[in-house]
Amino acid sequence: MKIVKPESLGLDPEVLNGVRSYLEETYVAEGKYVGTMTLVSRKGKIAYLDCIGYMDRENEKLMKEDAIFRIYSMTKAITSIAIMQLYEKSKFRLDDPVYWYIPSWKDLRVYQSGVYPNFLTSRPKRHMTIRDLLTHMSGLTYDFMYRTNVDAAYRKTKVQQAESLKDFVDILSKLPLEFSPGDKWNYSVSTDVLGYLVEVLSGMELEDYFKKYIFTPLEMNDTSFSCPKNKLDRLCSLYEHDPVGIPKLLEIPFLNTRMASGGGGLFSTMHDYHNFCHMLLHDGEFEGKRIIGRKTLELMTTNHLPDNQDLTEMSESAFSETPYAGVGFGLGFSVMLDPVKSQSVSDIGEFGWGGAASTVFMINPKEEMFIIFLTQLLPSSTYQVRRELRSLIYSALMPE
Repeated sequence: MKIVKPESLGLDPEVLNGVRSYLEETYVAEGKYVGTMTLVSRKGKIAYLDCIGYMDRENEKLMKEDAIFRIYSMTKAITSIAIMQLYEKSKFRLDDPVYWYIPSWKDLRVYQSGVYPNFLTSRPKRHMTIRDLLTHMSGLTYDFMYRTNVDAAYRKTKVQQAESLKDFVDILSKLPLEFSPGDKWNYSVSTDVLGYLVEVLSGMELEDYFKKYIFTPLEMNDTSFSCPKNKLDRLCSLYEHDPVGIPKLLEIPFLNTRMASGGGGLFSTMHDYHNFCHMLLHDGEFEGKRIIGRKTLELMTTNHLPDNQDLTEMSESAFSETPYAGVGFGLGFSVMLDPVKSQSVSDIGEFGWGGAASTVFMINPKEEMFIIFLTQLLPSSTYQVRRELRSLIYSALMPE
C-alpha cells in the first residue's frame, strides 16, 4: 500500500512515529500483544502504516502487511452494508416485521421466568423489525454473555454452532427473547440473522453476495469466510489473554466455518479493510464504483436509539465493542454523540466498531480520517488500546 508524507495530509510525522514507540514499549515488548498492525488514512491517502512484533510467536514469523486476521465482529459492518444495498433496491422496508421473511418467527415470545426448556414466556409488545436487527434492539442475545437464562439456552442448544443459517434461525425461533423488541439495546446475533435475510432477499449464498457486490468492486481479494490452504502461511495465530503470563496460543480446530456468520465469521487483511473503510468515508464510493448511496450511509451512521439516547441509557448488554457513555448506535455502527461524555478525543459523528480479537476501525468524517488497528488477542476488553490509539493519533492533527 502506498504511503504519503503525513505532513501533506495535515498530520505531524513525529507524533505518528510515537504510535509505534507506544505500542512497542507498552504492549509488544511487555508480551501483552504478540503483534500489531496500525493504519491511519486521511483525505483519501495513507499517512501511516506500521507492523510490530509477530504474526506467529511460536514460529517467529514477523508481522507483515499481507497478514490475514480473524476480524470477528468487524464482519458486522460488511453485513450491514449488504442488507442496506438490498434496502436501496426496495427489497424491504426498515420497519417490516422480520417474520415476513422468516415465517417461523411470527410467534416469538419474551422470557419471563424458568430455565431451558421450561420457560414461562409472554407475547412481545410488538413484532421484531429489520431495524431492530440493525440496531441490536431485537431482544436477541449472545451465548457468551453469561447473564441470563436465555443466553444459557443459547449455549445448551448450541445455536451459534449451527450447521447452516437456516438451522440457526430455526433454533432461534424456539427460544425466547430477552425483552420486547425496541425496549432495550443488547449486543447479539442480530447481524447473523441479517446475513440470513441477505440470502432470502437476494436469492444468493451470503459469501457469493459479498463477493459480487462488495469484495470484488472493493478489490477485497483476501476476505472470505475461510482461509484457503494456499494462504495459511499468511494467517496470524490467535491468542487469548492470560492474567498470570504471556498470551496463550489458541488451537483452532477448523478454519472453514460451517455457518457463514455475518456477525463475526470473516477473515481479512489490512489492505482489504482499508478499501472498505475508504468507501465508507467517501460517501459509499471506491475508485468510481458506487457500493452504497450517500444518503443511505448517512442514515446508517446516525444514532437510531430512541430520543437520541446513548448506550448508558439503553443497554443491558454484558459485553460490547464500544464504551457506552456518549455513544449511540446506528444501523450497524456505533456513533459518537458526545466526546466529552465519552471522555474521548473525537468528534460528533465518528462511527465504527471492533472485533473480539481486539481489532477496531474508527471513521471520522469531519477530519476525513480513519484508523484501523489489527491484532489477534481475545477478548477485546483486555486492554484500553482503542481509546489510547484515538488519543495518540488525533494529537497528530496539525493546525489548518
